[in-house]
Amino acid sequence: PRKLVLMGFLTSALNPKVAMFYVAFFPQFLHPERGLWLAQTFTLGTLQIAISALVNALLVLFAARVARFLHRSAGWMRAQRYLMGTVLGVLALKILFTERKATP
Repeated sequence: PRKLVLMGFLTSALNPKVAMFYVAFFPQFLHPERGLWLAQTFTLGTLQIAISALVNALLVLFAARVARFLHRSAGWMRAQRYLMGTVLGVLALKILFTERKATP
């Protein structure tokens, strides 16, 4: 788990999309007349990280609870097997009966 958390953190921290988000989105919320620009930047960044961490933690806890419930339910496991078999069978039939386009 520690290695996975570190990998996730590094992936997020080194993601250029995150930097572009902060550069493009945050300046509209920074007001030099309300104090130091750098302090406002760190406050907004910290708040955004805290809210994101809270939301992600709640999602993980909810998903773990649902997964535990579904794993313990023998009826759900059986239904899931038949449901996925049906979905894959329908997809196979769709592929089988889809006409191919002529290539030039």
